[in-house]
Amino acid sequence: MKENGSWNSAWDEASALDPEWMEDFLKMGTSIWRHNVLYPMTIEFIAIAVDAACTHMYAPGTRRHIAAALDLGATPQEIISVLQAVAALGIHSIAMGAPILVEEMKLRGMAITATSKEI
Repeated sequence: MKENGSWNSAWDEASALDPEWMEDFLKMGTSIWRHNVLYPMTIEFIAIAVDAACTHMYAPGTRRHIAAALDLGATPQEIISVLQAVAALGIHSIAMGAPILVEEMKLRGMAITATSKEI
């Protein structure tokens, strides 16, 4: 991965501390490419989604996989659809967290009101 430019330097310390674990991690993460089960463009769409997700947000990988998808014939509309789909991950945090907040507020007898403007 270092040779082809896909190594994430954030992995350096983890690799130095436990190279065997890092090797296992990389084998798992790259199996999708090694087994040729999915079409290459589908793999690039998945990689774009993973790298652009709010839990990962790895711009170099997102750029690399968008470029690869375009080179494979993906349209900008297909790529933006992938990005729009993964953007929904962020809304899940509020959709899951807000009801918990309301429940905890009720347990404490706190009023539930809009804070900035009426909804």
